[in-house]
Amino acid sequence: MRIGLCQIVSGADPAKNLELVREGIRLAADQGAELVVFPEATMACFGGPKLAEIAEPVDGPWGTAVGTLAKEAGVLVVAGMFTPAPDGRVYNTLLVTGGDDPVGYNKIHLFDAFGFTESKTVAPGDDLVAIEIGGVTVGMTTCYDVRFPELYRALADNGASVIITAASWGAGEGKREQWELLTRARALDSTTWLVACGQADPATTGVETTGNAPTGVGYSAVIDPFGNVHAGLGAEPEVLVVSIDPFMVEQAREAIPVLENRRL
Repeated sequence: MRIGLCQIVSGADPAKNLELVREGIRLAADQGAELVVFPEATMACFGGPKLAEIAEPVDGPWGTAVGTLAKEAGVLVVAGMFTPAPDGRVYNTLLVTGGDDPVGYNKIHLFDAFGFTESKTVAPGDDLVAIEIGGVTVGMTTCYDVRFPELYRALADNGASVIITAASWGAGEGKREQWELLTRARALDSTTWLVACGQADPATTGVETTGNAPTGVGYSAVIDPFGNVHAGLGAEPEVLVVSIDPFMVEQAREAIPVLENRRL
């Protein structure tokens, strides 16, 4: 499987961010990607517009435009957006689309940490989401989810051999190191490939950020089921396309049968 990671800095305008999606899909597809992954909050950054004012269903205008771009390029796209929740808040949603019948994963664990309260404006999701591409099951997770290993094990129990973690990771002392540690740990917990795609560091593009809204630190990576970094990026916006061997999951689970050996 060939996967593209599009590490971008999204802004407050969904239309302008759609152009970033267009360019990222083009660059990744030109390098043979079948699956193209964008970060959490690709539709609009945190700390920008009021999320309830821009939220729309996965088959609304923004999601449909992403689906059209994916279909034209012949790829499957994963990108963070915001969809309406029944209580007036929004869901922090990962859109999964190839043109027809888009799917959304609503972030389960909300970022009420490090002085930020995501739950004020975002409602939690409840359901695991995984899709199949080329006979490979790919599970979906978002940002703060990475601190909860039971979610990754549950996706593995449901057949996932690749898990995507899309993020808009908050900056701060030790946060990059936590991102790198947690993503590698979750790959080991679940013995899956972990595709961790985060927002780039806005400072690398001259964008000034204010407040404590999580923006990004970069350092997207693809991690193998043994916890090794297969390929990765720095802090700047960039597109990374890599090939992975899903069969390595079987090798890892034979060598390190942590899922089979669980007693709790």
